Amino acid sequence: MRRPALILVAGMAAAVLAYAGVYYSRTADCCHKTQGGAPELAWLKQEFGLGDAEFKRIAEMHDSYLSGCAERCHRIDLKNQEVAQLLAATNHITPEIEKALAEAALLRADCQKKMLQHFYDVSQTMPSEQGRRYLAWVQKQTIPADSHSQMHH
Repeated sequence: MRRPALILVAGMAAAVLAYAGVYYSRTADCCHKTQGGAPELAWLKQEFGLGDAEFKRIAEMHDSYLSGCAERCHRIDLKNQEVAQLLAATNHITPEIEKALAEAALLRADCQKKMLQHFYDVSQTMPSEQGRRYLAWVQKQTIPADSHSQMHH
């Protein structure tokens, strides 16, 4: 009775070790990339063939951009809350609503301008061919191809 239980336990232990070994071998490269600075940018280093110095500079730029981005998003959120409160208080467009909408549009435009400048700065840190390819990629990700028709649907 003890022998079958021992065989079962040994088999289960071997299965767990085999699973762990396969899992580690399949994820080791990914884990290595994410343990360095800016793991969310690891794909960028690989995709655009960046060297360590280029990647470090871009990671620093990314961190700097994110701190300003968080503040811009917070200001936009506050303005959106203000607009929502104004809209809830009436059933027509008031001068206050017009002003708040204009201010919200300016905040969004400033955010977009800073984002585009960040993309240009990052692209200029890369070798020229990778920089052009990066700009083409971010443009596809951030600017809808047909934004006018999307606004009406």
